[in-house]
Parts: sequence; C-alpha cells; structure tokens
Amino acid sequence: MRSDLTRHGVEEARTPADVDRLLAPGHGTVLMVVNSVCGCAAGRARPAVGMALRHAAKPEKTATVFAGGDEAAVAHLRSILSDYPPSSPSMALFRDGKPVYMIHRSDIERREPEQIAKLLTDAFDQFCA
Repeated sequence: MRSDLTRHGVEEARTPADVDRLLAPGHGTVLMVVNSVCGCAAGRARPAVGMALRHAAKPEKTATVFAGGDEAAVAHLRSILSDYPPSSPSMALFRDGKPVYMIHRSDIERREPEQIAKLLTDAFDQFCA
C-alpha cells in the first residue's frame, strides 16, 4: 500500500518533523496525500495520484502520511489542516506552507481514478504552473 505511492516518487512523511520539513514556508508547492488501507484509497486515490504526477505541471514535492501507520504524522498534518474535516484518504495541495486545495474522501469515493487525477491536474495547473 505504501509502495503504490512511493514507486511514483512520493516521499513518506513518517513523523511530525517530516511533515514540518516538507511544509516549511518557502518550499514551494507540496501535495500531501493521506493514504489509508480502505478500498477507495487502493482503487481510486493511489492510482489517481500516479496518473496526476505524469502531468506537465506538478508540485515541487509530493509526500504521504499513512493513516493507521504514521499516527503522529497524520495527527500533525490534520492539525495543520484544522480548517478542513479529517479525511482518509485525502489530498491537500500546499503552496509555501499553506493549504490551497483539498480533496476529501467524499470527493474520492464517487469518482473514478481518471476523474480524481483530473481534479489534481486542474489544481496543479492553477497552483503549480
């Protein structure tokens, strides 16, 4: 489940310090993926991230925390995203340490991977180009 993302060059953020390092202001655009063991993560979210990362415009960094595995890192990321309800799987695009775009589980469950990838690439075009 982890390798479904890391094989696309997605970095694992396993600790709160990893999350802080990746999201430090001035580090440009970062896509943070909250991965999980559920079926919509496996069949929809993770494939969508792989598709979206082939797009011409993309974040400078892409990282993941694993719900149920990287508990402290997930809790820390969720504290940073406190304006958004907790969701796993989910994806948040940050620019200079601030969230600018969010995809929740409810957005993932009702879409196919190609549709989710399109949401991501549209956000990449807007915030990363």
